[in-house]
Amino acid sequence: MMGRAVSPVFVGREAELADLAETFEQARKKNAAAVLLGGEAGVGKSRLVTCFAERAALDGARVLAGGCVELSAEGLAYAPFTAAIRQLVRERGADEVAALLPDGAARDLARLLPEFGEPGGDTESETARARLFEQILTLLERLAEQRPVVLVIEDIHWADRSSRDLIAFLSRNLRTAPVLMVLTYRSDDLHRQHPLRPVLAELGRVDGVLRMDLPRLTQDEVAAQMAGILGTVPEFARVGEVYRRSEGIPLFVEALTECGDGCSFPDSLHDLIIGSVERLPDETQRVLRVAAAGGIRVGHDLLAAVSGLSDPELEDAIRPAVAANVIQVADGRAYAFRHALIREAVHDELLPGEHVRLHARFAEEIGRDRALVPPGRAAIEIAHHWYSARDDLWALVSAWEAAQKAARTFAYNEKVQLLERVLALWSKVPDASARIGADHTTVLEQASEAAYACGELDRGTKFVKAALTELDEKTEPERVAELVVRLSQFKLAKRKPGALADLRYAERLVPGPGLARAHVLARLGSYLMFRSEVDEGTALTEEALAISRAHGDECLEADLLLNLGLGHSIAGRLHLLVEANETAMEIGRRLGSGRIVLRALANSVDALNNLGRSAEAVELALEGERLARKYGRYRAHGAFIANNRAEVLEALGRFDEAAELAERELARDPSTRDRHHLNRTRAAVAAARGEAEVLRAVLAELALSPEQAEFTQETVVNACLAMRLHLLEGEPATALDVAEKVTLEARILSKPELGWRLVAQIAVVCDAAGLIAPERAAALRDRIEATAAAMTVDGPVAEAYRFCLTGDHDAAASAWERLDRPFLRASSLLQAARAAAAAGDREGAAVRLRTAHPVAEALSARPLIAEIESLARRVGAALAPEARQAAEGTAEAVSLTPREQEVLRLVAQGRSNRDIAAELFISAKTVSVHVSNILGKLGVSTRGEAAAAAHRLALIG
Repeated sequence: MMGRAVSPVFVGREAELADLAETFEQARKKNAAAVLLGGEAGVGKSRLVTCFAERAALDGARVLAGGCVELSAEGLAYAPFTAAIRQLVRERGADEVAALLPDGAARDLARLLPEFGEPGGDTESETARARLFEQILTLLERLAEQRPVVLVIEDIHWADRSSRDLIAFLSRNLRTAPVLMVLTYRSDDLHRQHPLRPVLAELGRVDGVLRMDLPRLTQDEVAAQMAGILGTVPEFARVGEVYRRSEGIPLFVEALTECGDGCSFPDSLHDLIIGSVERLPDETQRVLRVAAAGGIRVGHDLLAAVSGLSDPELEDAIRPAVAANVIQVADGRAYAFRHALIREAVHDELLPGEHVRLHARFAEEIGRDRALVPPGRAAIEIAHHWYSARDDLWALVSAWEAAQKAARTFAYNEKVQLLERVLALWSKVPDASARIGADHTTVLEQASEAAYACGELDRGTKFVKAALTELDEKTEPERVAELVVRLSQFKLAKRKPGALADLRYAERLVPGPGLARAHVLARLGSYLMFRSEVDEGTALTEEALAISRAHGDECLEADLLLNLGLGHSIAGRLHLLVEANETAMEIGRRLGSGRIVLRALANSVDALNNLGRSAEAVELALEGERLARKYGRYRAHGAFIANNRAEVLEALGRFDEAAELAERELARDPSTRDRHHLNRTRAAVAAARGEAEVLRAVLAELALSPEQAEFTQETVVNACLAMRLHLLEGEPATALDVAEKVTLEARILSKPELGWRLVAQIAVVCDAAGLIAPERAAALRDRIEATAAAMTVDGPVAEAYRFCLTGDHDAAASAWERLDRPFLRASSLLQAARAAAAAGDREGAAVRLRTAHPVAEALSARPLIAEIESLARRVGAALAPEARQAAEGTAEAVSLTPREQEVLRLVAQGRSNRDIAAELFISAKTVSVHVSNILGKLGVSTRGEAAAAAHRLALIG
């Protein structure tokens, strides 16, 4: 007599349940976590997760669940998240869920669920998907404020690209919310090229992510499972046979146990699974074959329509499958196979003609009544079934429709995939263009646009090039121009040359004063300004601005005003920049465009800081970050504004806050552009505090992804950081090498604040290298002074840097004090003290050092502290009671070993540790120890100071 198909006793898995419970407890403490639960098909992942979820719910958690389906791989985007949000809407209502989101944000979720009303009209491809991700993140965070949340997503080996990206985004950004994500996948399905593999590797490096592999059952556990199914203790011999044949996989244990005593063991696992189906009545088997063609879950009405059965007939036919636990009754008048392996086994049994016929019937019935499937799924379901039915015509037509639907949910990866199907079927459908109302080139254009939006740069480039071969610039110049501009964007994103040539070519294609020309000029003008070719960029932008106003395109007008503001910033016209930003911001508010408002605000933060109004800049940046969250645009714009705030905090000497903010934003997986900006800000703090390892790591990462050489700001800042690193490591000769390679041309120096900062940094390098390479340092000093003579000053920050260059360090220190820039103030005081000491004014040097020292200590600027204390020792200045020392100042006071004297002689020649090690036949590490001892004995902090002391005290011949 048969018992139960599934054991009522949950067997084993206590260790795994304990791990899940521990991770959930971690999440409850406002430290978000995720579990990646892998295991073979049928090993019991769903049963384990269900048991854990039930316990978590009893413990007060809100449990939301969604699963990926095979259809996701064909373009059904966000299926697990749609299911989870739909569950939430059923439990709390759409209005209550919408109230958890920022104003208007529910309109983005309406793209996934119609319960939220009409979707918003903002479809900007470059930011729309990021905004959708922000809204889902915000929803989970707001839910977690009420009680802990467990989000279960099963079968992510079937996840679409958009869902995989969203999972990665949430894993990085759910930092302090009490949220636990549990993600299951089939480990035996992950072949070497499986798209989930890199995602798992990436997530494995994220803090708070735990990977678990669910093992097979032991023989004792198999015996316990069988006892639960049979309701009695099984025979020992049968346990051994079931364990051997099932290999400890619970699903197979169930099937083998269900065979009963009179059933022989099947030859294969497929036969084992299908055997439970073949014991059912013939009509039940027929309905199961129909259901298998529909997927793992099929609605009652759809199954009735495809099978041709009435409701009572279908219920009679399906009842034996439910009793045998092959099919389960699901929510929403639907049936679901108990396990995907069962559905796969039944589907594999379909005859070729039966396969084609059933999939065609599903496509026809869903096309006749789209309410037969869940909202938002009809288009992709129809495309899947026509493609599976091998009907080229309707497979093409339905793929085109599904691609358009995918774009409305910002599922650009899936749109590319579907459009590639359209392109593959195109030659098989003679009247394809007429059927979809678009020509082949349009398909390529849409594919390239979607590829750019989702970062598929290589595929997108191929689409653009293919489209261009089909167009004639003489008959369709505007269309060609748009594609050429897109090609330039791909080149920029891939950091390939040729973008400027493409943009100039596009500009020549559209000479008339239409919007097509304005859009090209917007790109070209902006690009030229980033190259600091401000005059031409401004002229082209002003021409585009006139066109946009003539055509009444306010959105384009605002963007062009912001581009003009960029030119004003680079040219040092900061007050005009603020004015342009304010005008653009007014337009953005009037249009309800969060993108324009945030872009204008970000530019204003930078402008205020350069004007010396840093406190205002901090407050404005905080407002911008708040608005970015409100608009659901934090990843697209908020991270950039946060970096602007971090830059201001660094300038204000609020190093802890700046470093913490930069590191927090870096942990949120920002865009490449924002990551580089944040790294530079973090590196600036590291340079001030002597954190050479941090600075070196940032420069190494930037070197792996070099900026376009044309982009002035990035090039200059990278060079300044490199010079600071070499000075920090006592390598003034190498810093001089970097300084000499910097191109001191007009476009590099046209932005006053940036230009003066650069030449001031080079001057520091010249001073440091003057003793070991006097001729090179003097020549470079002459170059920068000649360059500075032609530079302009646009505000107090640039003016202070100018004082640094001209050697008026007391004036610079006063300027930095007024600007509340303590690190630069202390640095200028040190330089002024050096000048006083060189002039024989020891008291003047001491006064300046006593002022600078507490400032540097408050900043924890260790290299600066060491330099101040070193100079204080040399001039005999007591900085503080605990630091009071007498400067020795004579060779007799310094006791160097013969080997240290040899090392010092080579250090004074500007040799590196590696060079010294080779000459003296010792290791570089030993050289490093000698150098440290020498610096200590001489009372100096850098190699350059050691060389100077060696000459002054005649310690080397």
